[in-house]
Amino acid sequence: MRELRRELVFQLIETSRLLQTYVDQRAKQHGTTRAQWAVLGRLRRQEGLTQVDLAGQLELQPISLVRLLDRLVEQGYLERRSDAQDRRAKRLYLTVRGRQVVADLDPLGDDIRNAVLDGYSADEMQNLRDMLVTVKDRIKHLTLEAHRDPDAHASEPELAAAGDMAPFQSRTNVRQRS
Repeated sequence: MRELRRELVFQLIETSRLLQTYVDQRAKQHGTTRAQWAVLGRLRRQEGLTQVDLAGQLELQPISLVRLLDRLVEQGYLERRSDAQDRRAKRLYLTVRGRQVVADLDPLGDDIRNAVLDGYSADEMQNLRDMLVTVKDRIKHLTLEAHRDPDAHASEPELAAAGDMAPFQSRTNVRQRS
């Protein structure tokens, strides 16, 4: 079991790295970067986010995001507007040009998803998605715990005994018990 877990985590890391590299290459062919695409796509779905909120959602350091936002402003893809309630905060909005760029990238996103997931059934993709969401949630929880107490290394049984494992139960497992 230990070897299987080691191999699974290795495959997750390698798959993520390769997917990011592939998306970077494809985005570059269209004159953008994966990071720029992520910002534009997020803002299309949630215009008016503050820089701090956007950094949190994209899991980027605010200083890294500011440089990226500066480039997108220079390119005419987005604009910063003052927040009416907090003069220190800046809200982010796509420009007409920014909306067009992200719309032009939609077919590329479809092409990437189709290429990567070709041959998988809807059930297989749903199961994989559910498992990955569960793993991601577990990692977020573990990261928060490690941040709060770097010396604590609670095992799953210790967490389960404390009642903290409910958020990490696979949706697939929950469905099977119903």
